[in-house]
Amino acid sequence: MRLVGAFASMAMMAACSGPPADTIVATSQSNEPATAASTALATPGQQSADAEPAPPAEEEAPSSNHVALKYLIGDIDPASDPMFAKIPEKYLGGSRSWGHKDAVDAFVRMAEDAAANGYVLKAVSAFRSFSDQKKIWEDKWNGKTLVGGKKLPVSTPDPKDRAIKILEFSSMPATSRHHWGTDFDINNLNNSYFNTRDGKRIYDWLTQHAPQYGFCQVYSAKGADRPTGYEEEKWHWSYMPVASWYLKQYPIDVGYERITGFDGATSAKDIDVIKNYVQGINPECK
Repeated sequence: MRLVGAFASMAMMAACSGPPADTIVATSQSNEPATAASTALATPGQQSADAEPAPPAEEEAPSSNHVALKYLIGDIDPASDPMFAKIPEKYLGGSRSWGHKDAVDAFVRMAEDAAANGYVLKAVSAFRSFSDQKKIWEDKWNGKTLVGGKKLPVSTPDPKDRAIKILEFSSMPATSRHHWGTDFDINNLNNSYFNTRDGKRIYDWLTQHAPQYGFCQVYSAKGADRPTGYEEEKWHWSYMPVASWYLKQYPIDVGYERITGFDGATSAKDIDVIKNYVQGINPECK
């Protein structure tokens, strides 16, 4: 897939405005540049008096602001947060219906255009809070949910090995891209579906057209260009005009002291989960 140019074009067309004041933390000491994606954190049509026009995606401009930590680790209630919007029922295939408002807008445009051409796209999972991800993780960690047909406390008692097994397809709480509201699981949660006639048809359409709406398959097949991270997920598509900015900020603001509060958290640093999993994505999506 050749996606980089498409993302640059998409970000140039993205609506630009500044985030609500209570969602931003001043970081005058930060040397991390903001991309054009950072403008997606704004209230549409509003911009501070001293704000500069957004640069093209391929350029980088200095900024003294960055998104609040709570958005990076999913410590929010999307129903009461102006940064989030609900996915319309007609494009929803699961119970997790919230997403970053700019990502939802882009997904709806993509789903509408797909439908006009005979393709059905539905989000089966979108935003997950820290507590949502904690339940998914701990149910696997403690054996309530089988992994590979086995109860992990019995089959894999070593904490580090058990965490690595779960990390094949599930993120540790505080490390999931689903916390950001920028990522959607589309139509199915099994790679095998996308090898069927109908599933392959959907996947081929997404591969060809999703970049035009700002989306990238972040968990591509593992290999020389992506040796670490989760296994391939053909269903998982990320809205890069916002997610790429979050990813740049994540390793700066979320240290291992923030990845805590759940069973197995002590293995995060041993595994170097930030480098190997949070940052272990399809290089074409960076």
